[in-house]
Amino acid sequence: MNKKPLYIAIVIAVINSSSAYSQTSLAAAETKKIVKNRSEPSAFVADGNWRGVFKIKEGLEIPFNFEIVDKAGVKKLYFRNAEERFEGGPVKQTADSVFVKLDQFDNELALGINDNTLNGSLRKQNGSGRATVISAERKNYRFDTNGKAAIADFSGSYDVVFKSPDGKEEKTVGLFKQTGNKITGTFLRITGDSRYLEGVVEGNEFQLSSFIGSSPSYYKGKFNKDGTLTGEILGARGSQPFTGVKNKDAALPDAYKLTYLKDGYKTVDFSFPDVNGKKVSLKDDKYKNKVVVLTITGSWCPNCIDEAGFIAPWYKENKKRGVEVIALHYERQTDADYVKKALTNFRNRFGIEYDQVIAGKADKQAVAESLPALNSFLSFPTTIIIDKAGNVAQIHTGYNGPATGKYYDEFVKEFNAEINSLLAK
Repeated sequence: MNKKPLYIAIVIAVINSSSAYSQTSLAAAETKKIVKNRSEPSAFVADGNWRGVFKIKEGLEIPFNFEIVDKAGVKKLYFRNAEERFEGGPVKQTADSVFVKLDQFDNELALGINDNTLNGSLRKQNGSGRATVISAERKNYRFDTNGKAAIADFSGSYDVVFKSPDGKEEKTVGLFKQTGNKITGTFLRITGDSRYLEGVVEGNEFQLSSFIGSSPSYYKGKFNKDGTLTGEILGARGSQPFTGVKNKDAALPDAYKLTYLKDGYKTVDFSFPDVNGKKVSLKDDKYKNKVVVLTITGSWCPNCIDEAGFIAPWYKENKKRGVEVIALHYERQTDADYVKKALTNFRNRFGIEYDQVIAGKADKQAVAESLPALNSFLSFPTTIIIDKAGNVAQIHTGYNGPATGKYYDEFVKEFNAEINSLLAK
């Protein structure tokens, strides 16, 4: 009698069927069955380096790397992308399965143990939506290279234009660093960067991918002899083409001029509750005669995660100088239990000591309506600096995270210079 868990059979059936990577059928079947696994100890040891593959649809697979580490009997999973090692979450193992709660994105890896491989899905913790098929093996590479060397070093910065299905163009900056046939990079947008991408170059063709627990990213394309590049983003929702031209001076529009106050306004006015229901406002005594940093953020937002990784320790070092921070959270759900869980997880992850408030749902229009002094709202995160008199001194749209190198360094330098200037007045 075949004693393998039923959900593994379902996954195999999905992969081998004519509807090879049907995400809908996987979500319906696996979500119901995997929770019935036994809880007896297993001889299987999950520790070590793994190469996972998202099976998005027929002909499209996106690889990613992760490692599982046991420290004093507590197992955790870390996603590896280029130089980053991103903590995913705690690992729970049963007799025939491995579960990883990715609380940062309200997701879960549910993987069945099959000899020395893992097979299962990425799904929402509450079982809603579509699950994405995953398999994983104990391998330490990301993309198969077939031994084909890169014909040149394509490192550098590029003016890159992405074209949406409706024909609209978005100007971005592509940053690439190549060593042999290994390549890392990111794309800077006015809404934030693509974080850490990692991949390979074979001949003049490149592939890049990334995954930290939300949804996988995959870029492929070609570097051409004339200094241009062509490529596309591929995913479950289709593809988006892009073109680029090498330019050492590639740059985005000025991030300090994209979002501003409407005529007649000097500041932003709000009164939002924290997770305990206490209303927080810039008019509170706590913030009077202080420089205040407002970050319009969300626990679900990768660039907001990068910003919190900077702001949280910065606040600890500077709070005695007469500065405060308020995080205005716009979340994917607004029911009390969900928001409290999301904000608490976010607070614990980064050691946040400043106020977090529940500002509304994660929707750009909702932000614009709740903060009517702004001319528009373009990006999570957006950072607003308030002077000691309570007036807006600076607004920065988007965020250049650590993956952007010198662009991140420039932001940190400019941020500190503005704070220092306002404190000195």
